[in-house]
Amino acid sequence: MKKISVTIPNYNDEKSVQLMYERLTKVFSGQLPQYDYEIIYVDDCSPDNTREEIRKICAADKHVKAVFNGRNFGFTRNVFASLLYGDGDATFMLFGDLQDPPELLPKFVAEWEAGHKVVVGQKTKSEEPWLMYSLRTLYYSIIGHLADSKQIQHFNGFGLYDRAFIDVMRQIDDPTPYLKGLVAEFGMDIKIIQYEQAKSLRGKSGFNFLKSYDLAMLGITSYTKILMRITTFIGAALGVFSALLAIFVLISKLLNWNAYPYGTAAILIGVFFIGAVQLFFMGILGEYILSINTRSMRRPLVVVGEKINWEEGTKHEEHTAVDC
Repeated sequence: MKKISVTIPNYNDEKSVQLMYERLTKVFSGQLPQYDYEIIYVDDCSPDNTREEIRKICAADKHVKAVFNGRNFGFTRNVFASLLYGDGDATFMLFGDLQDPPELLPKFVAEWEAGHKVVVGQKTKSEEPWLMYSLRTLYYSIIGHLADSKQIQHFNGFGLYDRAFIDVMRQIDDPTPYLKGLVAEFGMDIKIIQYEQAKSLRGKSGFNFLKSYDLAMLGITSYTKILMRITTFIGAALGVFSALLAIFVLISKLLNWNAYPYGTAAILIGVFFIGAVQLFFMGILGEYILSINTRSMRRPLVVVGEKINWEEGTKHEEHTAVDC
């Protein structure tokens, strides 16, 4: 009997933990009875009652496992770590706020059984605020044009991944992995299933502007080179322009020394323009350096504080235990 692992990254999901369990078990019992399964909740140190809700379910059903991070490691690291906990023939990942429907699992499984190693969900519509959805669309468009590998538009990690792909992900030695880019780069025979994303049961999104910016820059610095090359091209172009301008000024002054006054306005505009260009690309360069610095530290992805319903001696037991 094939086994499907369901991994669920959680943060402040006390309202949806029980409902998630009920909807998933209904899918398995009603539409996928031929598969064994496990449900793994991975909580990233939620300050609400998420862990208490998970404990209740784990106590009642041994199919359900829990991983509690020792502290909050952030969305990117927790999501990637969550994906690696599954040891089934395929791992189905969806997020704890129930924006992505568990009921799509049978459709994902059908495509997986048809031979697709990676089956992902792509949002065609979302209940999130219009402005945020529009900004995401703009970002996906930009990174789609800049990235070295083709990126999947409006994809957040929701999908079904064959064990072969999960094994590849386990070889990634990166403390800040960009899952969307890794799926696009290493995904084998990717199948995209479109769906409409529901409103988060969490209420207010846990992503503020700075967190969204961090995730966006992680994608840009991980999968684009063209921005740094544009810096070189613009620098070279400005150098040529400055040289030509200097020659023009010199010739003008020699031909008409007294009748060719030059004010400070043009100089000030030029100085501010050059300064703005330099500062902009220094910021871009800084983002790349920050990304390199973070990755070079070789820090662990997460540190686990507690596990529930895991057998002793499994490959996931080596994590250090600390309190949240």
